[in-house]
Amino acid sequence: MKTYRNGSNDMNLMHEELARAQMTARLGEAHELRRGHQLALARRMSRKAEQAAQQARLALARAI
Repeated sequence: MKTYRNGSNDMNLMHEELARAQMTARLGEAHELRRGHQLALARRMSRKAEQAAQQARLALARAI
């Protein structure tokens, strides 16, 4: 933290640093949420792909 002789300047700098820390924490939370949503979407898409492959195998087996 920068220090100046002016007390109000010190308070302003402290408030700015607190705001920056809170913003960084919120950005981190947003990234974690986004990562969780992406993981859930990937799992859903994987299940759909597996189901489609199974249906294709069944259709092929019936055609033979």
